[in-house]
Amino acid sequence: MPPPGRPRERPSASFVMGRLFGSTTSAIAVILVIICALLSQLSDSFLTANNIYAILSQSSVVGITAVGGTFVVITGGIDLSVGAAIGLAGMIGALLMQAGFGALGGAIVTMLIAVAIGAVNGISVAGIKLAPFIVTLATMGMAQGLTLEANGGQSVYTLPAAFTYFGSGTVLGGIPISVIVTVIVFIVGGVLLTRTAFGKSVFAVGGNREAARLAGIQVNRVTFLVYVIAGICVGIASIIIVGRVGAATPTGGVGVELRVIAAIVIGGTSLFGGKGSLWGTLVGVLLIGVINNGLTLLNVDPFLVQFMQSALIFIAVLFDAVNTRRITRGRLKAPRST
Repeated sequence: MPPPGRPRERPSASFVMGRLFGSTTSAIAVILVIICALLSQLSDSFLTANNIYAILSQSSVVGITAVGGTFVVITGGIDLSVGAAIGLAGMIGALLMQAGFGALGGAIVTMLIAVAIGAVNGISVAGIKLAPFIVTLATMGMAQGLTLEANGGQSVYTLPAAFTYFGSGTVLGGIPISVIVTVIVFIVGGVLLTRTAFGKSVFAVGGNREAARLAGIQVNRVTFLVYVIAGICVGIASIIIVGRVGAATPTGGVGVELRVIAAIVIGGTSLFGGKGSLWGTLVGVLLIGVINNGLTLLNVDPFLVQFMQSALIFIAVLFDAVNTRRITRGRLKAPRST
């Protein structure tokens, strides 16, 4: 209730939009359910077991990569290099397997390449204080160039079955191995983010870096580690995608970064840092996977898929900005206690 004599303030447009469209996981989950119900009516193939497994399997690479990306974005950073890193790590690992390293050696090299790229990003951002957007954009270009150079722009085939099993194998009556790996990565990431001191530090750094530093948090160390975590997730995703395709292709990770950012932002993680959850990211990943699958089943022009993904990012960022502005204004207008 407003104080006596003061007219009641009308809710601003930003307040109404924030109330109705705030980036909450529950709201996105409801939208996901509605879209699933709609697609089940439009296509008889949508709710079949094979199609559901296909959605989950196709979403695994984006989902695993988005786990590491969520850590980065919560700190206020961004990683545009994940797609190119997936391609480079997979290509180098595949070439070494062809040279006789075997499945285990190829997997280890794939992971090491991905982690090294994450470490380079982390050192550049945390140590040299370069802008995350510029650093990861440059890393993306370098990784893409090296991927094309590594095998002359050609794909690498005839990989060990033990390696491809993680991307194409199934267990328990048809559940893809890649889906199980994705669930494990989300669980481990969730525990790390919400149940450890490191996870609390990630949120603190994203909320206010200077306050985090004054509180005794090693800001540079946390910033470096989130990019390394992103690299670990990239390595796992690279193994999955190479295994699923059965080959390492020069364009294997192209466009993954767009879908990862879309899933993270749609899931409620703020690009301004300090807010987010892996549960929200998971819902965002599933929403994008369902939309892509539904458009394919309905024979929609594939060129519209990228447009819709970009539009979803724009809308999610818009509502996040509106909601952040509303919260900031509310704090500034809050009466001081006497």
